[in-house]
Amino acid sequence: MESHILLLAVVMLMAGIFGGLVNYYLYQRQGYDLTHLLRCIILGIGASFLVPVVLDLLSSSLVIDSQNDPSRLLIFTGFCLIAAICSRFVSTSHTERLLAEARLAQQQVTSIQHEFRRLQEEVVPLLELEIEQEHQGDNEGPISEEFELDMTASKVLKTLNSGQYIFRSLAGLCRDAELDEVNLEKTLHVLASRGLAGKITSKVGQRWFVTERGRRLLLQQ
Repeated sequence: MESHILLLAVVMLMAGIFGGLVNYYLYQRQGYDLTHLLRCIILGIGASFLVPVVLDLLSSSLVIDSQNDPSRLLIFTGFCLIAAICSRFVSTSHTERLLAEARLAQQQVTSIQHEFRRLQEEVVPLLELEIEQEHQGDNEGPISEEFELDMTASKVLKTLNSGQYIFRSLAGLCRDAELDEVNLEKTLHVLASRGLAGKITSKVGQRWFVTERGRRLLLQQ
């Protein structure tokens, strides 16, 4: 009996090694990879040595019968080889699942970062309205003459500063300022270049707002 157990151990070991080699050469990466080879062999040996446990759970007498019947020993060897080769699918599915979870996590982080930047762009103008400045700086004091506006720009700036919404759409500004979209957009870009207006991109599209500098200029007019 002891010699038979030793024979089964040698069979499982050889089947595990052979199954690991089969996995390695079937799914070999470019170039020789000793680490990948050893991983395949170790997984194959481990899966092969689990065959007696599985047979016992299935109440199979294959291990005992193989002692006196060479054909049963051959069948046992085949089971060990199948288990060693199938170990690759268990390892691959686990690795692929981890990679899929990692890709999903990366996509979620990227989405959260994009959403955070968008919210930050929307909140900054609100903070400028509500936060009291402690020291006098560029955002306080009289506006220089270079910021004097023509009638159209002044009208657009007043329209931006009026109404119930802080962030105004282009269509709403066209309606309230009674200007066509082309001239209005050119004027908005001029105001933005002078720091009197700003633009954000939200879920509903681009929206325009008046900056603190623009509000101070309106107070001086």
